[in-house]
Amino acid sequence: MKTDIIKEIKIDGSGRLCIFPEKEKFTQIYRLAVEVHWDNEKLFLYSPKPREWSYLDWYNHITSLVRIDYGIDLLLTANTTWINIPSTLKEEIIAMS
Repeated sequence: MKTDIIKEIKIDGSGRLCIFPEKEKFTQIYRLAVEVHWDNEKLFLYSPKPREWSYLDWYNHITSLVRIDYGIDLLLTANTTWINIPSTLKEEIIAMS
């Protein structure tokens, strides 16, 4: 399986969870019709603002989709930047990785 580094994770001003991979692009992920999208200008995956699911659920959903449908594991590193992510959510994401 291929891997790619997650260079940044953030919750943007719209409340979306955004995951910025280092090199891979997922321009066709919308075709899976699972509410995960790709921003082709800023090069990141994003979820809608959570309604029923938590941010942790969305993180797991996005990374699982990429693993299953693209054969790529998205990996956190010590250099991953965390923006507007509550410390409890950061700890939960790190614990799951």
